[in-house]
Amino acid sequence: MASSVAFKLVLVVLGCMVVGAPLAQAVIPCSRVSQSVGPCISYLKKGGAVPVPCCNGIRSLIALAGTTPDRQAVCRCLVATAKSVTGIKGDLVSGLPGACKVRLPYPIGPNVDCNRIH
Repeated sequence: MASSVAFKLVLVVLGCMVVGAPLAQAVIPCSRVSQSVGPCISYLKKGGAVPVPCCNGIRSLIALAGTTPDRQAVCRCLVATAKSVTGIKGDLVSGLPGACKVRLPYPIGPNVDCNRIH
């Protein structure tokens, strides 16, 4: 009888591990990325001084993107944003990390292959 209960307990634990695994690998949603880079849009169109909230948003994304799936998700959102917003200047996009004095582990811009980011 005890071995039957132990076997059922093991099955429940294994089931929880299988169901919980995808949740543990959740990636950063695009809405969060858009919220973080939203303050950068006017700068990326017109230039000038980089707004402090823009750099703070970039820093928060870097801090959040601790795994490869997170970094790839952030990259995909940044690429989609760069392609969807008209009037963004490519040189300002690529220079944004330097302007904010942060280092990204990959280049940013509309032509980045996000699958190559690790």
